[in-house]
Amino acid sequence: MATMTFEDKEEEEEEAGEDHHGPSHHPPAPPDELFDIATSVDPSYIISLIRKLLPNVKNDHNFCGADGDSAPNEGSKIDLMGESASSSPKDRVRGSPDHNSEAMDVVNGFEKSSYQDGDDENLCRKVEQPGVSAGEEVWEEYGCVLWDLAASRNHAELMVENLVLEVLLANLMIPQTVRVAEIILGIIGNLACHEVLMQRIVSTQGLIEIIVDQLFLDDTQCLIEACRLLTLCLQGSECIIWAEKLQSEHILQRVLWIAENTLNPQLIEKNVGLLLAILESRPEVARALHPPLMKLGLPSVLIDLLAFEMNKLLHERIPERYPALEVILRSIEALSVLDSYSQEITLNKKLLQLVCDLIKFPDKVEVANSCVTAVVVLANILSDIDDLASEISQDLPFIQGLLEMIPFASDDLEARSALWSIVARILVKVQEDEMRQSSLHQYVSVLVSSSDMIEDDLLDHQLDETSHRIPCGFKRSARVTAIIRIINIINKWTTSKDCVEANNSMEDHLADDTNVGRLLDCCHKYI
Repeated sequence: MATMTFEDKEEEEEEAGEDHHGPSHHPPAPPDELFDIATSVDPSYIISLIRKLLPNVKNDHNFCGADGDSAPNEGSKIDLMGESASSSPKDRVRGSPDHNSEAMDVVNGFEKSSYQDGDDENLCRKVEQPGVSAGEEVWEEYGCVLWDLAASRNHAELMVENLVLEVLLANLMIPQTVRVAEIILGIIGNLACHEVLMQRIVSTQGLIEIIVDQLFLDDTQCLIEACRLLTLCLQGSECIIWAEKLQSEHILQRVLWIAENTLNPQLIEKNVGLLLAILESRPEVARALHPPLMKLGLPSVLIDLLAFEMNKLLHERIPERYPALEVILRSIEALSVLDSYSQEITLNKKLLQLVCDLIKFPDKVEVANSCVTAVVVLANILSDIDDLASEISQDLPFIQGLLEMIPFASDDLEARSALWSIVARILVKVQEDEMRQSSLHQYVSVLVSSSDMIEDDLLDHQLDETSHRIPCGFKRSARVTAIIRIINIINKWTTSKDCVEANNSMEDHLADDTNVGRLLDCCHKYI
């Protein structure tokens, strides 16, 4: 018998595929039952995973057998899957834009290659906790796989077409462990990352209400996933529907209660992230949710949270807390630009002190994004209350810290404009003609110590100042005003006649007259 080569086998398979004729005992599926969504995982495997999550109603308990398919009381499982296979292609969801993968939680502890080969074992971390049955552990493993698969748009669409939302809802409607609830919320959260599936989520009857109810759980991980999911939903096209479900005072009070009472940095981050999504939401959502949140004391909650995180930063420096600090500041920034509520922020002395303390923080690299946001918040405060500039103009460590922010704000047009506006407002309040020589010398020392950063920023953005990227003259004039004030302060110091003692001090604090002259030359170039 002649040996068939690899090429012969390929040709034979191609011919068989072109004829669409399989063996007589395996007739082709009807056209309306063919999968038209391309996935990297066998669709039948995904469907089998969904089936294994079906709750056992008879026992009022999430349980599937150790083998997954042959659980006891199989007939008592909720029959949700029957209509999925016959759904027509025209009813299927397609065409979702790609979303940033950072928005999706992917469960750690297993590799994608394991489930691409159809291996159900060792796919995710097992929960080693007392009282968890073998059936629950199996459910959790299958749920973890679907959690991960839902991060892919194609997999997510296939899962939704095969009634994963209905299966998850059925599980949430019966008693389950907090780990199961966390997995369910995680799966739906990843599904919500795909805008094309948002309508399917809100149209699943009873799902929104039961998701909102999860905010009243006392488990940290469940609350993290619930806040993440609600944040995504408020940022999506169906946000108004979600806002209507959240606007009850007792629900919003619970959201604020979580923020005030948790010590977990990740939960603070996700919880305040939900509040940030509300503050930055569409006008329709803002009208529904802003008034009750303000009535419940949102500004004071955010400022207290900032005080707590600043205390941690100054005394402990725990990197895991830095994302929470950043999202708190972003929320305060969002609140500071709301016309109806900005004074709740700008008139708060405690907030002003906290923001200034952060700008003076020496190790800015660790919390650079938070420091940049603090600059924007301070600019918003000073734009409302100009008299504060006189007060902080006497704080030389603050001015030093502010100038140290120049490299961090350089690539952010809004932050850079905010920084220069603060510098201009402060230096305008400096009365160099009435200052003692020693005080004037301290000012010059601060300015000259930052001369490299000032020069680099002006040089890097020289073209920006004449381009269309800067929309209004105010931002240019703030920079020019600041530079003119630097020139005037330095000129006053260098032309002073009574400077014998100051000259001696200059040898200690300023490198030499060259640095002063270089800063003056640089400033003259850019006005």
